[in-house]
Amino acid sequence: GALAEVLDVFRRYNVNLTNIGSRPSKTRNWEYYFFVDCEGHVESGGLASVIPEVRQHCLQLNVLGSFPRATEVLGA
Repeated sequence: GALAEVLDVFRRYNVNLTNIGSRPSKTRNWEYYFFVDCEGHVESGGLASVIPEVRQHCLQLNVLGSFPRATEVLGA
């Protein structure tokens, strides 16, 4: 149920998910860690609103990286 609630937050803010992965916890049965890649910068747009709301549905949430979108392709 928690995963569906989190995914719904991304949907409501129109944040595009590009990858979802999961790994079982090594310490607790039936507990999983989810890894999500999405479009957007953590400090702008819909994603700035998504992060605080998603935290309400998670025991732990870490942002592993956030990068600005490239404006041009170098060397092309």
